Amino acid sequence: MIAFLFDQYKDYPAYLIALEFIAVVFGVISVLFAKKNNILVYPTGLVSTILFVYILYKFQLYGDLIINIYYSIMSFLGWYLWSKTKGGHEEFPISTISRKEFVISSLIFLITLTFVALIYYFFDKFTHWTAYVDALTTGLFFVGMWLMAKRKIENWIFWIIADIISIPLYFYKGLTFSSFQFILFTFIAILGYREWKKYLQKTI
Repeated sequence: MIAFLFDQYKDYPAYLIALEFIAVVFGVISVLFAKKNNILVYPTGLVSTILFVYILYKFQLYGDLIINIYYSIMSFLGWYLWSKTKGGHEEFPISTISRKEFVISSLIFLITLTFVALIYYFFDKFTHWTAYVDALTTGLFFVGMWLMAKRKIENWIFWIIADIISIPLYFYKGLTFSSFQFILFTFIAILGYREWKKYLQKTI
């Protein structure tokens, strides 16, 4: 079983394996902070996403690379929005998505899907089923990250769906540690949704 899970690492440079492991650890820590509605989700997440930008570039996984560049940018935005206060209270507390935000989320998904498809087409990477799944998960993750920056509870739904899809996808791509990360992300996202829902029920 161990050989089946990690045999793909035998040809990888040791430094890339170490970087992936560090990125996974910080990614998990970041999601745990998100679950607790703690602003430290962003600085810890940035360590993970910046490392993954480099790792994914080396593996030529452009869709995933784009996701992590976007994560890094949105982390700075989320960090800023979560730190804003008004009258001694959070300016952007946990809330549900509005009709306008639903429309924006739909546009983000469609634009992202189209953009990633064009990137894959340009680099002639639409040669395998993983490219199509990659485009789908990129769209889902983009929406999830934007909704998290806005502190919308629905962000967890997008994370859960995309995380579940990513578990076998990353294992197939040869990134076993990352695959395990998405298993943890799925469980944490479910718990995060439940915790944010309890918070909303208390504030109603």
